[in-house]
Amino acid sequence: MSGSAAYIMGAFEHPTRKAVGLSLGRLHADVALGALEDAGLKARDVDGYFCAGDAPGGIFAMTEHLGLKPRYQESTETGGSSYVVHLRHAVQAIQAGKCDIALITMADNMVASGGGRPGGNPRLPPNLAFEAPYAVPAGPVTSYAQAARRHMHEFGTTSEQLAWVKVAASHHAQHNPRALLPQVVTVEDVVNSPMISDPLHRMDCCVVTDGGGAVVIAREEIARSLKRPLVKVRGLGEAGKYNHAGKVDLTYGAGRWSAPLAFEEAGVTPADIKYVSIYDSFTITVVMTLEDIGFCEKGQGGRFVSDGNLISGVGKLPFNTDGGGLCSNHPGNRGGMTKILEAVRQARGEAHPAVQVPNCDLVLAHGTGGYLGGQHVCATAILERV
Repeated sequence: MSGSAAYIMGAFEHPTRKAVGLSLGRLHADVALGALEDAGLKARDVDGYFCAGDAPGGIFAMTEHLGLKPRYQESTETGGSSYVVHLRHAVQAIQAGKCDIALITMADNMVASGGGRPGGNPRLPPNLAFEAPYAVPAGPVTSYAQAARRHMHEFGTTSEQLAWVKVAASHHAQHNPRALLPQVVTVEDVVNSPMISDPLHRMDCCVVTDGGGAVVIAREEIARSLKRPLVKVRGLGEAGKYNHAGKVDLTYGAGRWSAPLAFEEAGVTPADIKYVSIYDSFTITVVMTLEDIGFCEKGQGGRFVSDGNLISGVGKLPFNTDGGGLCSNHPGNRGGMTKILEAVRQARGEAHPAVQVPNCDLVLAHGTGGYLGGQHVCATAILERV
């Protein structure tokens, strides 16, 4: 990565899973304060701010609400991957001298507020009239179910293999006192849970929670002065994949392009990665993403995740050691932020001792925004403990 180095110096996850009595603005303020305290900084130190469609009133209202005076701000909106995209853009802004300390916030209270549509732009997309009859915009599970069914058809992937993703997440969630679903489950539990959209069962689907998170990124000389663990941003990549008037291959996602960019920038390979935070809106999301990133061949994801291979201390590639979106937390259906947070914990050695990966000096966080079976953007980040 060209230019001066940038480091994640603060990270904070909101403890709530149902934000009764907490406004959306309050949640953003809570996570911002938490991340700044973790970094040993104050709001007045922040000169770069990033938020997405979950920010009430947009970036201008949030900037004022948080008491910031940034000289650089951005509100790129790519759904759940927004915050990994923001991480990339924050690093680029720091390298370009546009800011020295950047803050990224994310939050939602859709559960406590009655399940309203989270964040986003209220203007309807032009493709809505063509997709609405098939219920894709109204129900993301149908889009992911299409991708899962196609993967099964092309490569022989089974429901039992998908279930191993949930099983691994549950083994990790049992050690997270804040996890919404801390119970360990079995493959049989997953495949016997109610069918939601064939072939995806209820336990193949992520939780829906409130909460949020934030991270602080700082220029190297500032980062080293804070006397906090240094987590360097080594490589970043982002890419989109679209429907192309229906001529779309459902067996892969935009991670096929975002991950190589991140690896090239970092100068490492998938074999060097000790831990991964993978967006887990559904079990099929993890299987396809691991293939796209390069941890296994296309079509081999089902076999790769089987038999506990994603469980910390058991398998070759520990993933989502906080329980992930499948078991712990998925605020506002935007899981990219929580993926960064657990990756930082692992790199710092601050994950729960039962799931902490030994010598975890190189980690990866990956976000997906939109629908994997349709229009979406993926972003990949490679972080290093130094």
